[in-house]
Amino acid sequence: MRKAIVIGGGIGGLAAAAALVQRGWQVEVLERAPEFTEVGAGISVWPNALRALDVLGLGDPVRERAVLSGQAGIKDSDGRWLSRMDTAEVESRFGSVVMLHRAELLDVLRAAVPPEALRSGVEVHQARPDGVVLHSDGESRADLVVGADDIRSAVRTSAWSSSPAPRYAGYTAWRMITEPIEIGDSGESWGRGERFGYAALPDGRVYCFAVANAPEAGPRTGLAELRRRFASWHAPIPSLLDATREESVLHHDLYEMPPLRSYVKGRIALVGDAAHAMTPNLGQGACQALEDAVVLAETAPDLASYDQKRRPRTQRIAALSRRMGMVAQWSSAPAVALRNTALRLAPKSAAFRSLEPVLNWRG
Repeated sequence: MRKAIVIGGGIGGLAAAAALVQRGWQVEVLERAPEFTEVGAGISVWPNALRALDVLGLGDPVRERAVLSGQAGIKDSDGRWLSRMDTAEVESRFGSVVMLHRAELLDVLRAAVPPEALRSGVEVHQARPDGVVLHSDGESRADLVVGADDIRSAVRTSAWSSSPAPRYAGYTAWRMITEPIEIGDSGESWGRGERFGYAALPDGRVYCFAVANAPEAGPRTGLAELRRRFASWHAPIPSLLDATREESVLHHDLYEMPPLRSYVKGRIALVGDAAHAMTPNLGQGACQALEDAVVLAETAPDLASYDQKRRPRTQRIAALSRRMGMVAQWSSAPAVALRNTALRLAPKSAAFRSLEPVLNWRG
C-alpha cells in the first residue's frame, strides 16, 4: 500500500488526508499543535468548495452544520448599497453558499480520517524530495509528502530553498464571533482604507471581520480599536461590536504568497496556503485548499499533473483577490468616490461574469 505523510492538520491537510484514504492510501498526518483544532472564526463555503466536499462524501455533513447565506453585497460606511448580490441567484447559477464555524468544518474532515493516522504535537523540521520527513519524533518516509502547513510552511522553506517569502498585503485584519444577535442581511461595508463584514452562523451568533490599512507588524489591538474605527458606521455594526467579547477578537496582519514556479518537487506536493496563500477578499483560501485535496488524490502519484491542474487556477484566483483588495482598500477621497460610483453603476451581470470562473469548478 502506498503511504502519504500529510504535514499540517488544518482544513487543507485533513481534506487531503481524507481524499487519499478514499483512494486507498495509508496516511499519516503530522500536526505541530497539541490537538487538531481551529481558531474561533467563521468560514464561507462557496459552491466550488461544496462540490469538492461532495466528491469526498462530506458535502451533506457540512450542509447539516451550516446555514445558507442570505442577501449579501457591499455597502458604504453609511449603509447605502453599492452592489447587491442575491444569493438565490448565485445558487441558481452556481450552487449554494453556506456559512459555518471553521471548527465545525474541521470536525467533519477529521472524522473522515482514521484516528490512528492523526499525530498531534509533532513539529516537522525538514521534508526532502525523496519522501523523507525529519520531525520532533524522529524520521518518517513516504511515497508522497503533502505540505499543508500554512503560509509559513516548513515543507516549502526546506524543499524550495529559493522560494520567495510571504508578502505583506498592506492591511491588517480582525476576526471575531459575537454573542447571539439578530441581523437582517449580511455582507461587507467599505470605507476609506477600512472594511467591515458580517454573516450569521447557524447558532444565532455572527461572524465578523474588519480590515484596515496599517504598517506591517503594528501593535495587536482589540475591541477598543475596532470601536474607534467602526462605532460610527451603519447598523448593525455598532451592535455587533457591543455583542463581542474582548477575548473573541483575533488580530493578524494579512500576507500572501508570491507565485511559485511549481507546487511539486520530487515526492512533495504543496496544497492550500503552503502553495498559494491569498488575501481573503474572495473568500477562496480554504475553498481552494479543498479543491487541491480532491485533485491531488485524483492525480497522485502523478504530481506533474497535479501541478498542471492546480497552479494556473489558484494563481489566477490569488491575483484576482489581490486586485479586489487593492480597490477595496483605497483611502483617498476622490478614488473612493470614483470606486463607489462605479460599483453603483455596474450591471449585475458584471459581478456574475467575474465569479463564474471561480465558482464553476467541477473537478
